[in-house]
Amino acid sequence: MSTFLGTIGPVGLAGVLSVILWFGTKDNEGGKGKPLSWGWIVLLSLIAGAAFKAAGPPFSFVSDLVNDLIRMFGRAFPGYSMPGIALTLIALLVWKKMTRRQVAMTSIAFFYVASGAGAGYGIVADRIREIMMGLAG
Repeated sequence: MSTFLGTIGPVGLAGVLSVILWFGTKDNEGGKGKPLSWGWIVLLSLIAGAAFKAAGPPFSFVSDLVNDLIRMFGRAFPGYSMPGIALTLIALLVWKKMTRRQVAMTSIAFFYVASGAGAGYGIVADRIREIMMGLAG
């Protein structure tokens, strides 16, 4: 074992990040850990999105749901491109008041949109995927 995490793999990383995001986005209810800050939630959610995508079932339901929502949005607003959706999600994250969980869900959705948007968004998604693979071992 050459790393602290060992070979956790995408499935293990997806599971761990799910638990961290679930409990880290709630107000403290007796545990020692404090709720995650906005920045940590965004970072961990983006890595979780990459882990969910790489892990497959049972985590593939997340990517399936986001892809279905993107398709429905595309039908409702023809011509609204993936880069446009990605930029809209960034604007929502920056300016809309959201709960910690809403920030996590929006950030996970942003990863899927960015990975399909190409250009700068695709580069961001690729870097996040590389970080995830490095953490997963």
